[in-house]
Amino acid sequence: MSSIYQKITEIENGNQKAALCTIVSTKGSAPRKTGAKMLVYADGRLEGTIGGGALEKKVTEQALEALRNNAPTMVVHHLVSELAMCCGGTVQLFIEPIMNRKKLYIFGAGHTGKALAGFAAALDFNVTLVDDRYDTLENTVLPDCTVMHEHHTHAITQLPFDEHTFIVILTYTHANDREILALVSQKQHGYIGMIGSERKVLVARKNLVASNMMNEAELDAIDMPIGIDIRAITPQEIAISILAKLIDVRNTQTA
Repeated sequence: MSSIYQKITEIENGNQKAALCTIVSTKGSAPRKTGAKMLVYADGRLEGTIGGGALEKKVTEQALEALRNNAPTMVVHHLVSELAMCCGGTVQLFIEPIMNRKKLYIFGAGHTGKALAGFAAALDFNVTLVDDRYDTLENTVLPDCTVMHEHHTHAITQLPFDEHTFIVILTYTHANDREILALVSQKQHGYIGMIGSERKVLVARKNLVASNMMNEAELDAIDMPIGIDIRAITPQEIAISILAKLIDVRNTQTA
């Protein structure tokens, strides 16, 4: 049987929405004591318990409201006067929506791609690095990252896409970049960015529109050239400029 902490990890790494309700203090008689936890899923399902009865029903309603507002809240319930429960005590709870970790798919395991993967994993992105080159990935060690040695067209069919998916495109050829962009733009996503100079972006736009792979409106939604302008030069600096943009988008979406 999975612990509530395993369930929290599953929620963070998946696409389910849920709020964690934790008893932070009690006074007098209460059905559960400080530290008791309950998960409330967006569909009303419960995992764990804070004591059942009218208290649990009320807190479930408040947890669903916290999910709708995407904001944590502290609540206090007087069990006799407010909820007509026999216990007679007071219970204080902290209700917090669990944030889904953003999945970051990096296409291209060159110097910048590897640097970005390492930096992003350290900042709580769920990172997958994709490249089809044996020599590039042969000795790659990136703790907390998934490395896929696959051609991008195959990888895209295997990877899950949803509103929490961030995509960064920086492969070794412009043609690959354009093909990946056209394919992933049709998938559900939260963000797509592609590396390149202003000229590369202009040429990519013209080619994609001329080949009917993407239209102007779809291209306008893509962040390219990707990254915040910090006059980056080295691969590591470029990776930091990209990561800064990813953090900005992530925090804006969860604000």
